Parts: sequence; C-alpha cells; structure tokens
Amino acid sequence: MDLSSNFLSPRRETRQIHVGNVAVGGNSPISVQSMTTTKTADVEGTLAQIYALAASGADIVRCTCNEEAAAEGLVQIVSRSPVPIVADIHFHHEMALAALDAGVHGLRLNPGNLRKPDEIRQIAAEARDRNVPIRIGVNAGSLHPDLYKRFGGATPEALVESARIELAYFEEVDFSDVKISVKASSVPLMIAAYRLASETFDHPLHLGVTEAGPPPGGLLKGTAGIATLLAEGIGDTIRYSLTADPVEEAKAGRQLLEALGLRERKGLDLIACPSCGRAQVDVIAVANAAQAALDNRNLPIQVAVMGCVVNGPGEAREADIGIAAGKAKGHLFIKGKIVRVVPEVGMVDALVEEAEKLVAEGVEARLAAADSTAEAEAEADRRALLQEGGSDPNSSIAKIEAIRAKYT
Repeated sequence: MDLSSNFLSPRRETRQIHVGNVAVGGNSPISVQSMTTTKTADVEGTLAQIYALAASGADIVRCTCNEEAAAEGLVQIVSRSPVPIVADIHFHHEMALAALDAGVHGLRLNPGNLRKPDEIRQIAAEARDRNVPIRIGVNAGSLHPDLYKRFGGATPEALVESARIELAYFEEVDFSDVKISVKASSVPLMIAAYRLASETFDHPLHLGVTEAGPPPGGLLKGTAGIATLLAEGIGDTIRYSLTADPVEEAKAGRQLLEALGLRERKGLDLIACPSCGRAQVDVIAVANAAQAALDNRNLPIQVAVMGCVVNGPGEAREADIGIAAGKAKGHLFIKGKIVRVVPEVGMVDALVEEAEKLVAEGVEARLAAADSTAEAEAEADRRALLQEGGSDPNSSIAKIEAIRAKYT
C-alpha cells in the first residue's frame, strides 16, 4: 500500500531530465545516488564498487574525474556499468570536457571551485550538444568568496544565489538540462536552503547533507535533512554522504524511500519490538539473527520479530510475516494470523523458510496451508503468559467502556 500520497505533502512539480536511462524530476520515482571511493583509473576496482552499489539500491553512481587517467578509465567504466555514471568535476574544466568525451551520462560541477564564466559556458555548450545533464552542486563549505562577503556567511540565500549565477551562465548558451543541489553539513541550514531553492527554481533538486560523517551520527543527520524535505514534497533524487563504505549510502537511501512509501519495496524491512519484562526470549539476539539470515535473500517483505505472543501478532498484524515468542516456542504468523508453532531454538530457521514460501506462493496460499491447531496452541500459551505476568494490557479498553457506562 502506497501511504505517501495519503500522508506526505504533494510532491513539488519540476522539470524532468534524464541521466542515462534514469528519469529525474517530474513524476518519476525519486532516485538514489552514491559515489565511488576508488581511484577512477582503477577500472576493475571501480566497476566492482559500482555493481555493489547498484545491487544495494543505487540508481545513479558518481565517479571523480580529477585527472587524465580518470577520464581514460571512464571510457571503460561507462560502457560496462549497470547504472548511469556521473563525473564529478571540481577545479579543471578540461576534465569535464574529457569526461564528456568518455561518454558519461552526467556531470556535477561545483560553482565555488570552477569559477571562470567562459569555461563554465564552454562545458554547458558541450553538454548541450551531447544531451548530457549537469548538476549544479553548491556546497556551503566552498562558496565563492564574494558570496560569503555579500551574504555574511553561508546562508540559504548565499547557496541559492550561487546556483542562480551558475544557471545564468548555462542559459546564455541555451542549456537547461539541469538539476541543482544546495548542500550543507548543518542540517537546519541544508533544510532552509532547499526550501528556498524549491521556491526559486523549477529544476529537479538533488538532496543531501554533505560531510555528514560516519554512522550512526551521519545516518541520523542525513535522514533528518533528507526525510524532512521529502515529507514536504521537496526532492527528486537523494544521496547520503557517509564516511563509510558507499554501499551503506545506497542501502540507507533505498530504505528511506521505502519507509516513506516513495519507492516500492524491493528488499527486506525488518521491524521488531523494543522488548520488555514480558519477553520470553532475547529479542535483540533473535532480531539480529533474523536480519542476518534474511538480508541477502532479497525478499521484498516486511518481517516482524516480537518478544511475546500476548500482543505481538496483533501489534504487527500489518507485517507480511512475523514470529512471536512464548513458553519456549515461536508463534509464526502471516498478516496477524498464527500459522505455525515451532520450538524456540528453531524460530529463525522457521521464519526464513516460511518467508521464502510466502514470496514464492503468496499470502493466500500460505494462509491456506496453516497448521489447523496453531491458533489454539498460541492462545493457550498467551493465556498462560497472562496468568504469569498479570492482566492483559489491552483490558484497558474494557475498563474505559465500564467507566463510560457508569458515568455517562
């Protein structure tokens, strides 16, 4: 079920561009990007990382093009890559031209570093003639010194003005195949800059908190900025900037979009209760074991690991499949309905087995194959746990109804 259209702000309308075969902007799906950390001249090493990124959810991958050897490497990389390749350019306009000759699907230019108008116009004209889009990649840490002076520092207005100036150079040569980013390492500044950019431009926006750092802090900062804007309908493509294996960036980006209902689930979504005194097992250990066992199976389902059978199946009834512990047993459920009761030691194995069958056969078939005695056995375990641990927390509903009947 797509919840994004019901609960998130409507997505901002933008122009649509194409980075290779990936549409960005308009009504196209929000795409995930990452960047290789290898030397681009190392063709095999870079391709290995690109394939890993693509397998983890990246739709577009960026590679640095900082020297002639990198441009030469791009010739082979572009032709063998499973996803479109964007060349990252910082200081040398010749490298942008060489990357275009290599056949890249896009360029990223930092207007704070590449400052000569004639060179910028030359790159834009070459990109125009080849139908290659450019990202204007503004960064709060590398603005033109004149903008720092004019705006009194790296402000949202300064970041947006940097992009506007660059865009004006592009327009002089009739080039508009552009997406824009206005990144900062400060989450509040990043959010404010993108809000202003969304009001200023109709070009697609590439979201990111730059230099976010290593996980978990980097993940928190990236999510705080990117998710806030996506919930407001702002953003067309995203990248987590983590000090980590870039595969973690791709995974995080994909998982965020799936969590927000902005992309169809393609991978595992494991949910688990935080545990409590009622739990009969080590919920953290079971959840980690389930995550490890299911992670590489590419099952596009939501899996729940719950600490007890008292409330577990009901609280996780929207999950495709789950397991709840109780009385040295595991209670396996599909869409909240108990289908099997297994020994505690075999909980994770049973969960994996049933998950694979669920994906292969479908929900109705697996419900039809349920053990006819499973629900009764689970209910007996539930009642036993309630007797040991006190009244059912859900009995509060009955108490409320009694009060209403007595006093209204």
